[in-house]
Amino acid sequence: MTQPRIVNRPLFTPSLRVLREAPAERVLQLAPTASLLDVISAVIGDPDTALRVLAEFPTLLDLHRASPAELRRIHGLGPRRLTALKAALELGRRTVGVAVGERPQVRTPSDAARLLLPEMNLLDQEQLRVVLLDTRHRVIAIPTIYVGNVGSSILRTAEVFREAIRQNAPAIIVVHNHPSGDASPSPEDVSVTRLIIDAGKLLDIDVLDHLILPGNGQQTFVSLKDNGLAFG
Repeated sequence: MTQPRIVNRPLFTPSLRVLREAPAERVLQLAPTASLLDVISAVIGDPDTALRVLAEFPTLLDLHRASPAELRRIHGLGPRRLTALKAALELGRRTVGVAVGERPQVRTPSDAARLLLPEMNLLDQEQLRVVLLDTRHRVIAIPTIYVGNVGSSILRTAEVFREAIRQNAPAIIVVHNHPSGDASPSPEDVSVTRLIIDAGKLLDIDVLDHLILPGNGQQTFVSLKDNGLAFG
């Protein structure tokens, strides 16, 4: 059997240099190349506190998972700075991959994965979501269908297609995560995908792919279609 193709994407790597210049100006000047320390310093307004934050939580995944109680223990991170930091993280999570005023277009499996990885690779529970697409493969919506174990014993294909029918979506991409960190498709993943594809044919809704995301902050995914699984 062909080995699943894993697409790797680099995680953010913070710089632990102490910055004495104004961090907000640095972010404006450097934009995407600004370090994580630059960005956090600009958000909370203090490079020294930002350095202490990154010493405790060195990656964006660590920061997303940190509770307010854990963050409050950091010297200099008072209620106002803590609120600003959490708000910035949430804003970034919501806007990843979506251009202002536009609906993202999905041309490849990577496009779909890029929309969902920033959020779904932080989840502790398995979820199944459906990317609803219009005739030009622009995203209409991404509803969550199941939370918990996504298996054929509980899957109701009517639920998978409910929103697609309601919003008149001619095509969908199914996405679910493996919080264990292993994105390898299981036999049940393949059988569930076949059920969904068959139901889509009856409903005249094209099932373009089924993606599996590994969780644990990994920037990878597996496309069942690319690996010749369930899609003939």
